[in-house]
Amino acid sequence: MPWGEASLVVIAVCLGAACLLGLGYVAQQHAAYNLPLGEMLHPRLLLDLARAPLWLMGIGLMVCGQLLGAFALWQASVAKVQPILATSLLFALTAAHVVYKEHFALMEWLGAVLVSGGVTLFLFFGEPHGGHPPPHNSLRWLVVLLVLVVAAVLVFAGRRCALATKAMLLAAAAGVLYGLQDVLTRSTVISLGNGPGAALMTWQPYLLPCVAVVGLLLNQSAFDAAPLRISLPATTAAEPIVAIVLGVAIFAEKLQVTPTALAAEVIGLIAMVTGIIILGRSPFLAKSEQEAAQRPEEPE
Repeated sequence: MPWGEASLVVIAVCLGAACLLGLGYVAQQHAAYNLPLGEMLHPRLLLDLARAPLWLMGIGLMVCGQLLGAFALWQASVAKVQPILATSLLFALTAAHVVYKEHFALMEWLGAVLVSGGVTLFLFFGEPHGGHPPPHNSLRWLVVLLVLVVAAVLVFAGRRCALATKAMLLAAAAGVLYGLQDVLTRSTVISLGNGPGAALMTWQPYLLPCVAVVGLLLNQSAFDAAPLRISLPATTAAEPIVAIVLGVAIFAEKLQVTPTALAAEVIGLIAMVTGIIILGRSPFLAKSEQEAAQRPEEPE
């Protein structure tokens, strides 16, 4: 059974990656939220953040989490790895809970159950398995252009919106690119199995850092605009959904398609996204929200 192929090692690595990513997001947001709003979407935002030790620590945690995620993607399919990585918000919530010394409310427990239950339901009934990167010149890779267009549309739409809406749209665009980054990472690490020379003959390793940097800029811009309760859930929800869709469309990964399995997969994804939204609205992640009205928005 494909589900049984998911070793405990891969699951443990995914949970470790999710933990590091969640902690990294908390540190990054605390640093980015203190910078002027006028630096959103500008490269100098990253340059200024690079001077903040807290942000560098957050980036270090995120990089470590991504390295663990890359190892997991080398061992298992995107559709199997990504839903587990989506639990990073659980770890962000726990970190914020420790920092603010407050107890979990009923809604936080509900969100945790929905995220964990949704991931379990999707994996158990979907049984994602198989799949392999197609040749670098395959027409399947044209889907990447569609993903880039979607991210660009979200950024363009958010430029003229209210601050909270702008933060959510920028975060969603970052999540879209992070989902693409996961697919490019899996393609790259598999290519490296044939030797560095073979990997360098493909275009995916060159696009990967570009997507990563732009995604990082969008994510930090969202963190600069609004507290985590607004700026993180859209990223966390968009990334696994985009990665799973791309894994099926590009890698031909397979999911169970019986009526019962499909219903359970849809319910699992809906539960996962709903739980992420509930957790993202936790007051533990919004301690600095009252300061938003006091922060002047600098002209672009």
